[in-house]
Amino acid sequence: MFTSTQNRNARQVSAVVDIAPLIDIVFILLIFFLVTTTFVRDTGVRVERPQATTSSAMQPQAMRIAIAAGGAVYTAGQSITLQQLDQRVRRFIAVEPNAAVIVIPDQSVTAGRLIQVMDVARQAGALDVAVATKRPS
Repeated sequence: MFTSTQNRNARQVSAVVDIAPLIDIVFILLIFFLVTTTFVRDTGVRVERPQATTSSAMQPQAMRIAIAAGGAVYTAGQSITLQQLDQRVRRFIAVEPNAAVIVIPDQSVTAGRLIQVMDVARQAGALDVAVATKRPS
């Protein structure tokens, strides 16, 4: 039989919520989203892209090369020469052989400068060289 102290102790037992499994699940979800998210590396320079009605989306793992209004070439936020561009495209193609190289010219860039940059990318081994544009609004 229960005595009054045993009865009182039985009533005072409270449920304890263990949040360790909840924290584990949150960390697993965080890791899942970090692993599955693709991060696009921007060129690091702001350019006003020319418009084109026939543009299409490109793959996110593509190398991006920007040509500023003055003709300076940028990739990964750094101004580079055409020789350095050749080396970087070669390194990129060695790691991602089927990936595209996207040239993002400012709309005021001359066609000659755009062709120079595209030629360097092709000579470095890039099979798919594209020009980034924006769709008209």
